[in-house]
Amino acid sequence: MTEFVVTLDLDGVTDKAGLMDRCAGALRLPDWFGRNWDALADSLSDHTVWPEGAVERGLLVVVRNWQPYAKTKPEEWAVAQDVFGDAVARASSLTVALALG
Repeated sequence: MTEFVVTLDLDGVTDKAGLMDRCAGALRLPDWFGRNWDALADSLSDHTVWPEGAVERGLLVVVRNWQPYAKTKPEEWAVAQDVFGDAVARASSLTVALALG
């Protein structure tokens, strides 16, 4: 069974607020999404906010164009990586991949 793929494109993102906005849009998070690290972690591992069909097939989030943000805000990027990693650990059908090209 093929995973449900969501592209999280961080092109032009320069801060945490921009990252949260991109996550909310790409993942189609609900209006009540709090745009903070805890809310992102909860949303990533909460199957009820995943796109339809993703729970059964698995959800692959491909993060593109992350390098400029990581270079500009290394502390924030480190937290983002921790959040993604923790969410993957809590939701066995979730995969987050960093695109290198």
